Amino acid sequence: MLSTGLVAIEATILATAVPSIVADIGGFSQFPWLFSIFLLAQAVSVPVYSKLADTVGRKPVILFGIAAFLVGSILCGVAWDMTSLIVFRAVQGLGAGAVLPVSITITGDIYTVRERARVQGYIASVWAASSVIGPSLGGLFAEFLSWRWIFFVNIPLCFIAAWMLIRAYHETVERQKHRIDVAGAAVLTVGLTLLILAVLEGGQAWAWWSWQSIGAFALAAVLLTAFVLIERRAAEPVLPLWLFSRRLIVTTSLISFGVGAALIGLTSYVPTFLEISAGASPLVSGLAVAALTLGWPISASQSGRLFLRIGFRATALIGLGIAVLGAVGLFAASLVPSPWTTAIACFVVGLGLGLVASPTLIAAQSSVAWTERGVVTGANMFLRSMGSAVGVAIFGAVANAVIAGSGLGEHSPDAIQAASGAVFIAVVVATAVTIAGALAMPRGHVDDIEHRPAEAADLNGPAREPADEEAAAPPGG
Repeated sequence: MLSTGLVAIEATILATAVPSIVADIGGFSQFPWLFSIFLLAQAVSVPVYSKLADTVGRKPVILFGIAAFLVGSILCGVAWDMTSLIVFRAVQGLGAGAVLPVSITITGDIYTVRERARVQGYIASVWAASSVIGPSLGGLFAEFLSWRWIFFVNIPLCFIAAWMLIRAYHETVERQKHRIDVAGAAVLTVGLTLLILAVLEGGQAWAWWSWQSIGAFALAAVLLTAFVLIERRAAEPVLPLWLFSRRLIVTTSLISFGVGAALIGLTSYVPTFLEISAGASPLVSGLAVAALTLGWPISASQSGRLFLRIGFRATALIGLGIAVLGAVGLFAASLVPSPWTTAIACFVVGLGLGLVASPTLIAAQSSVAWTERGVVTGANMFLRSMGSAVGVAIFGAVANAVIAGSGLGEHSPDAIQAASGAVFIAVVVATAVTIAGALAMPRGHVDDIEHRPAEAADLNGPAREPADEEAAAPPGG
């Protein structure tokens, strides 16, 4: 819970300070990269960390992640311009790529599906607290101290989380010789970086049909195709292709992609929208974002009761329906900017996403054995991070195009209002499209999906799981 809190606070604390950061060091057109580079570094490293967690154990991987997150936070706090801040955010992202998926994997190791329906409330409480603490701290630091404190505040939190893990978490891992898929990880990283670069800079640094844009997209497609070929031949692939042969894992991962896109579209643009269009203070705009991330854990903590009764698929569909309604309400609220109506709409979106993210992840985790749980969790978190990274790039391109088309400039309240409205429409579309993934999920009760209940909720080692591959396949997989 402490480790999860590091990433949970980081997810909300930065957005409220963006106007203050831009006012201090400049670079408004580059600010989407503060989110994209973090999410990109997190996304491309998740499969690597997840594979390592299944081979060398969870504990060393998560401790390394906390250390990298700490170093990145310190560097971000001393950044001297937007470029250096973007680079140091990448270091933070490399740490977050280990912390969040491995902490979720550990939870999957030590609790059964039915136990996790209750334990999810504990994890949700972390996000609930962070949803208030993060934006509030971000607003307070930006308004009364300095935006640099949004990074320095991570220093004591990292030390506390690491100390608690060293002290309380013990595991027994069978040591074997493993071959790390360096080629696959490198090609995936470069390919995804080019893809994000092409989406985010298209129409800004260069024209969409320029040789730079076409070349970046083409080279990204070639590298991602090469990545698939490398994974087919790798002894221990960083992203095993068997994941994409199981219907439950594919559909839940696609849902996670959509959730990531919708979430980043709101958390990264709502504060700027309110501060420039409605004249809200950083603290008030932070509280509006807190409404989104407060609704999420409230519904997530109760989702266990729902999916145990009606199943994972039905729960996800209900959540997505609520999220679409909230996103439509947010666009309507953007026509007459107000912190109150914006916060209410964000809260409804959060309620919906909370019924989607947790149940679908638990469904994917529960369908496989211990030796596969890390990579399955990593694949789910990888797609969510990629959804956020691609989403913020697309939303940034949409917003910049609207601002450029208005001719009013990036500091005009009317231009920012129009750009934010366009982003909120894009969030509606992304959420609605995600419903297709939920409809494709296999039907079935929890007992039909669960691989096998853990025989011991013990921190001293993984629960014993049957080794046969066929038993690990979910219905319809």
